[in-house]
Amino acid sequence: MRSLRTGLSLGSVLTGIAALGALLVAAPAAHAADTPLRDLAAAKGKVIGTAVTGSKLTGTYGDIAGAQFNSLTPGNAMKWETVEPTRGTYNWAEADQIVAFAQAHNQQVRGHTLVWHSQNPSWLTNGTWTSAQLSSLLQDHISTEVTRYKGKLAAWDVVNEPFNEDGTYRSTLWYNGLGSDYIAQALTWAHAADPSAKLYINDYNVEGVNAKSTALYNLVKSLKERGVPIDGVGLQAHLVLGQVPSTLQQNIQRFADLGVDVAVTELDIRMQLPSDSAKLTQQAADYKSVIDACVAVSRCYGVTVWGFTDSDSWIPDVFSGYGAATPYDENYLPKPAYYAIAGSLGGTTTPPPTGACTATYSVQSQWNTGFTGQVRIACAGAALSSWKVNWTYGAGQRITQAWNADCTQSGAAVTCANASYNGTVPNGGSVTFGFNASWSGSNPVPTVTLG
Repeated sequence: MRSLRTGLSLGSVLTGIAALGALLVAAPAAHAADTPLRDLAAAKGKVIGTAVTGSKLTGTYGDIAGAQFNSLTPGNAMKWETVEPTRGTYNWAEADQIVAFAQAHNQQVRGHTLVWHSQNPSWLTNGTWTSAQLSSLLQDHISTEVTRYKGKLAAWDVVNEPFNEDGTYRSTLWYNGLGSDYIAQALTWAHAADPSAKLYINDYNVEGVNAKSTALYNLVKSLKERGVPIDGVGLQAHLVLGQVPSTLQQNIQRFADLGVDVAVTELDIRMQLPSDSAKLTQQAADYKSVIDACVAVSRCYGVTVWGFTDSDSWIPDVFSGYGAATPYDENYLPKPAYYAIAGSLGGTTTPPPTGACTATYSVQSQWNTGFTGQVRIACAGAALSSWKVNWTYGAGQRITQAWNADCTQSGAAVTCANASYNGTVPNGGSVTFGFNASWSGSNPVPTVTLG
């Protein structure tokens, strides 16, 4: 739908980790003993995908995107304003990057999106076009983009968000200029450019049985009867916590009964911030409900989350006060929702135990006015991509110099964060940093917490 951002015993376990503040990485090191979501989905004949930002496909973000998902959707890279910002001048860099990444990781790509009322280039939206000109522009855009990726993409969201909430057609450049048949034309042109790609109509608030989804149903039925190439419908599923439609599975089934596939294309479940254990538990249940509904219907092709980490989510930028909508938090820590998805797909993934990463303070040497201290950070059953530790001194203790960490002290409160070169602590590994400090009166050992 929108741009990616340029937020139970299971719940209590993860909340405990979050309270410690450890930035646990859901990279292969943290899940070496677990079955990746993509393998669980494949075993059930489903796709589990994520929308991605091409520039971020490195490091931990790239590791998770490649390891956990078997389908990628470019969040913005294939939209018209990105690929043709100036008429006749194309920019395929990010789209090509995502396709190459997917090929290297044995993943499908879902193209998104060819015809939409939003994120179009200004030269198009500000132009004055006759119907014939508009039709020619649209055909040329579809043919150019689909042909470029012919044979490389599994599916296209050809037409995006054609309906209003009441089931009437949305007033857009395309509807106003070409009439409702722009949808059939777009599908026909896309099929001609790549007959092997599956072609979808995609919309939001069509997850349950309602006026909007019924309008979509009637459109697809009509297109099928006319022989227009239409392979599936996309249910975006930008949902609100606790509001998964009770008719979701019924709705998926009725579209399947028309002879088309169904895909959940942009799943996220937003909550009012701040998140807490109860909200995360509800979110996990909601994710499970959506995955369960897809698993239950054979023609439900799969589920794509709209960004897998809260740091790459569009929600906070659009819905003020809401966020935490994805299966991973901003530090790539898997949330209860991640484990709920795994469980719904038949996995037995176990979250890292509380206290999987710890920090231990010790005094290495001491003299009459000063001492040398050390903190060791160790992980067993988890991993860190970065770290920060805190402690509070008694009176008279003050750090004067530190190495292998950046330390600050305000009053008695001390915070030390990793240096640029030692933020990673692998599962089963450790790092240490040291410091010199002064003391007077006494030199007790403080309690150190990760966070």
